[in-house]
Formats: sequence, structure tokens, C-alpha cells
Amino acid sequence: MSTENAKPKVAVVGTGAVGGYFGGMLLRAGVPVVMIGRPAFVEAVRKSGLLLDTTQFKETAHPEVSSELAAVSGCEVVLFCVKATDTAETAKRLLPHLAASATVVSLQNGVNNVQDIREASGIDTVAAAVYVAATVPTPGTIKHGGRGDLVIGPPSPRTERIANLFAAANVLCRVTENIEAELWTKFVWNCAFNAISGLGLATYDRIAQDHEAQKVVEAAVYETLRVAYAKGIQPARFEDPAKTIGAAFKVTEWMMGTRSSTAQDMARGKRTEIDALNGYVVKLGEQLGIATPVNQTLYALVKLQELGFR
Repeated sequence: MSTENAKPKVAVVGTGAVGGYFGGMLLRAGVPVVMIGRPAFVEAVRKSGLLLDTTQFKETAHPEVSSELAAVSGCEVVLFCVKATDTAETAKRLLPHLAASATVVSLQNGVNNVQDIREASGIDTVAAAVYVAATVPTPGTIKHGGRGDLVIGPPSPRTERIANLFAAANVLCRVTENIEAELWTKFVWNCAFNAISGLGLATYDRIAQDHEAQKVVEAAVYETLRVAYAKGIQPARFEDPAKTIGAAFKVTEWMMGTRSSTAQDMARGKRTEIDALNGYVVKLGEQLGIATPVNQTLYALVKLQELGFR
């Protein structure tokens, strides 16, 4: 970032619910933002602006928009928000347009995106655990349902600058020494709820209120924790699996009325991120000798649905 008080130009790559919300909050704080998305999104925003329908306010913003990755040229911060399925390909295409001094921040589901970006392109990326309930009911509209905070790490001058940038936009952004633990905490919750929400056509709160669904959530959490332990992931929150399950159900309180991103993709007939969620647990479990029958079942059923989409 050029000077201590200057507001850096920010690019959002893959402007969906997450990128639209956080990019919109930065834009609202006076940060210059270019949002890169699909043609339908670009057309809608150029015509009517970006509608931010949040729990605190409802406003229309007017960001710069583009459907081309070349629009990141000259940006000092890039919020990398594409689906995990598109990580490697997008990183390769992004690299030629990226300023050497730019900081790329991965705001994605899953625990392996930073490694995938680095292996595909060599881009050194900041990892972020994202906590927000948001949807895109129509192109150019961001519907916010709860929370809206980030955890990034590890501590460094660039992560501190990113945290300060978001703080100035009223977005809580905590810097942690153990970002891997934070990513896995969110990952456990994703593996517990995302596929169930999609397969059961259910909101988070409905899952939490259903006794039979609760059993599946608990089994998925225990399996994912066993894989985490075998991989050497030992975040403090995982020391007591019962507390981890309690925290997972606590998530549903700020996700009420919302279906998972997996459910939203399935409803639109789009490929999901299931390979980076339950599928990743199954893959690691096989490598580490840990049985994961519940994750395997959720993964297989979602993949069967995807075959129908194609």
C-alpha cells in the first residue's frame, strides 16, 4: 500500500455472496473497489448498482465492474473469492495481471486453497476463515443474514494492513498465529452442514431442530475431527469434541433461514464445492487410514446429484 493513510484499490475476483458482501463493505467505506464477476452480474450492476441488503442497512453502491481478470491490474489487494473448484485455473489466469506488490487474500471454503493457489501459480496468498451468512437472490443483489467477520494469519505486516483495512470498513478482522486451526474449525462446520442442507433442502436452523439430522451432523463432526487429529491439527477448540459439536450447532443461530452454499449451488444446478469439503475428508481419511463412512455417504450423494446437472 502506497502510503500509510491512502486507501488501496481492491479487486474482488469471483464476486458472489462473500465477495459482494466484503467488497461492498470496503466500497461503502470509500475504498476503490473493482468487482470481477460473470456477465449477468456485471450487466446488473452497471444498470442498477450493487444492492447491499444487510441486517444493519440497505444501500445501493456503484463499484467498478468487469468480467475480465485483467481488471486486477494496478490493484494492491485482491480478494480471491472463486469457488474452490476453480481455484487453480483462476490463479493461473490471474498471475499475468497481478502487480508484484499485490496482496492476495483467499476468502474461500475449504482448507487447501492457499496451497492450491501457490502450486498452480506461485502466488503467495493470505488465508482467511470467513464467517458470514449471505446469498445472491438475483444478480447484483447481496442479501446478508448474519455475522460478517474474518480471521486471517499468521501475523505479518501485510496481514496487519489487511486487518486494518477491514476494520476501517466496520468489518471485524482478527489476526491469528494459528490460521490452520481457524480454517479447520470452519471446515468442520462446513462438512457437518453443507451437504445435509443441500440434500435435505433445509436451512441451518431446521437441521439443528431435527433429531435425526442432528445425529448425522454429530457423526460427520466426529469423523472430520478424527481426520484432523491424524493429520496433526490440534486447535484448542477441538480438544473436547462435544464442545466442537456444541459450537457447530451454535452456528445455526446466526445462519437462521439460510441454506448452505452447497444447497444454493445444487438449487441452481451448478457444480458444488463438495470435493473440497466432505470429499477432502474422505481423501485424507483414505491416506491416513481413517474410516469416514458418513462423509463418504454425503459426498457420494451430492456427486450423484451433480451428474444429473451435467
